[in-house]
Amino acid sequence: MMKKQLIAAATLFLAAGAAFAQAASPVGLWKTIDDDGKTAKSLVRITESGGVLSGTIEKIFDAGKQDAKCDQCKDERKDKPIVGMTIIRGVKADGDDKAQWSGGEILDPSNGKTYKTKIWTEDGGKTLNVRGYIGFLYRTQVWQKAE
Repeated sequence: MMKKQLIAAATLFLAAGAAFAQAASPVGLWKTIDDDGKTAKSLVRITESGGVLSGTIEKIFDAGKQDAKCDQCKDERKDKPIVGMTIIRGVKADGDDKAQWSGGEILDPSNGKTYKTKIWTEDGGKTLNVRGYIGFLYRTQVWQKAE
């Protein structure tokens, strides 16, 4: 009887650990929040392929910007529609636990600038901190899980 309880407890512990690891992943659909901390701007889907994250804008909430193009972009995204645009590229896990991701870039389509980026989840995977930086200057937004 004791052996069955021990196996059940171990199974529950492992399942809880796996659920936590999944919850902490940045993969999924995120609602971007403006720097004011209140205004939802867009939905970005983050995917992982071969250990590399990318993020694509799926929706813009401002009806007047639905058809906006990245007219200030300086790379192949110039004059392309912002909806459907990949704005996070080349981000990789910092270590095996995948608690923090960095090494790639993020694009701000409103000004066409790209920044080095670092992202990490908090609140059991309910929020995503997205930091864009150049040198020692940085800005961090907190995105909310949308699915």
